[in-house]
Amino acid sequence: MPGTRIAALGHYQPDRVLTNDDLAGMVETDDAWIRQRTGIVSRRIAAEDETVADLATAAAGKALASAGLAPSDIGLVVVATCSARDRCPSTAAQVARRLGIPAPVAYDLNNGCAGFCTALASAAHSVAAGAARHALVIGAEKMSDVTDWTDRSTCILLADGAGAAVVSALPEGAEDGIGPVEWGSDPSRGDMVRLRDAWQPRFAQEGQAVFRWATAELPGLALRACERAGLAPRDLAGVVTHQANLRMIEAVLGKLDLAGDVVIGRDVVDSGNTSAASVPLALSKLVERRELEPGAPVLLLSFGGGMSWAGQVVRCP
Repeated sequence: MPGTRIAALGHYQPDRVLTNDDLAGMVETDDAWIRQRTGIVSRRIAAEDETVADLATAAAGKALASAGLAPSDIGLVVVATCSARDRCPSTAAQVARRLGIPAPVAYDLNNGCAGFCTALASAAHSVAAGAARHALVIGAEKMSDVTDWTDRSTCILLADGAGAAVVSALPEGAEDGIGPVEWGSDPSRGDMVRLRDAWQPRFAQEGQAVFRWATAELPGLALRACERAGLAPRDLAGVVTHQANLRMIEAVLGKLDLAGDVVIGRDVVDSGNTSAASVPLALSKLVERRELEPGAPVLLLSFGGGMSWAGQVVRCP
């Protein structure tokens, strides 16, 4: 089977910026309290009439243009989301229609904050098996729709945005650009991050329990993903984890033997927690700013509702 690679990336964020000071006027909190506990300074919030499909299409369109492909080249569209209101047609089908992709396999994948890395692996498996030559993989969330704006423990975290990747097949013998995935879940801990009630869902989590789980389990997940890619942590040029909380990211990566010049995704500071969109959003920004060079090995690491996780080493486009 052929190898696969990320051929291009794209991202999109809404115009509205919600600062910590803005939140202080909505709930009992302040800028210093939020920064100390989460590292977040601001986040983007979509307009009332802006949908998950709108966010996803904007990011996917940029990735498709960057890849230099025509819509007809895409055979698979996968959207990772837990916040889309539409059940049918899927967000992926709406994106395909808007971009003029004629006849793709199109489906949504809900694995919470681990969704993009799960979708990336699933799409890479499909491309490697010959089911499609090129795939669009998108993480898109409008978390503001499912936020309890009276709960200061969660409303300070959540935000909206989208990131997308074009996954393409490689010629036979070329070095694989998407490493083997390390993924799984612990259903017994599924209630630690949750989004229930189909008609008026609200995000909730056991924040301290999630922090303890992540800092205990994610370093091992990172090591296993590196081993499966044939690399040591010090070989990595970058690490992009789910942008849940800056303190959590620093605690997890502090347990890894990373090179001193490794690039760490810290997009959570300006973008907040965008769930399944956070990994591709942060990665796309780093590549766009040329903080990561083409071909550079980057560890992607995500976790969330379920309790699910997924991670893989990829080469930058």
